[in-house]
Amino acid sequence: MPKLTEVRKSVYQLTEPLVPLLVKTHITPTALTWLGFAISLGAAALIATGHLLIAGFVVLVSGFFDMLDGALARHTDQVTHSGAVLDSTLDRVSEAVLLLAVLIFYLSSANPPAMGILFVSLALIGSPLVSYIRAKAEAIGLECKMGLFTRPERVITLAVGLLASRIDYALITVLAIIAVFSFVTAGQRLRYVLKQTRK
Repeated sequence: MPKLTEVRKSVYQLTEPLVPLLVKTHITPTALTWLGFAISLGAAALIATGHLLIAGFVVLVSGFFDMLDGALARHTDQVTHSGAVLDSTLDRVSEAVLLLAVLIFYLSSANPPAMGILFVSLALIGSPLVSYIRAKAEAIGLECKMGLFTRPERVITLAVGLLASRIDYALITVLAIIAVFSFVTAGQRLRYVLKQTRK
């Protein structure tokens, strides 16, 4: 997926001008990781209480911080195994909490949408599966960053759905996209790992 790779690189390059400024503040990559996680928890609270439009902006902010911590770590030569594990763990938790907040929002409504509940439930299964396969692949020495719909795409797509939530079925459509393409990406990664381990 060369075009998608270029898009991802362009998004990550947005953080580069801010890194020198962050260096001057002496803030650590770990502090940024925790800050991004705290912001995502705030977004989840907004979702659960029905403030979807504001939550969409907050999700984008939390995703931006998620990119900044890695960029700062690389720039200051502070890349560590413990930092990577913490970042990956908090990423999984924050994504699950955001989706769980959507589920809570649906279940607390007067007329819970069955399709919305179905798709967010599937997304809660598919999203961590993508990351799990990568982690297992890396545990046996394989790099497995490939795939159509990785975490940045899922976060941005969810944010777009929240921002467009006043449009009928917009959020449900976005959840369907996240659910379906998470399983597609998990399948791509599993196929890649199985192919590499059979050599």
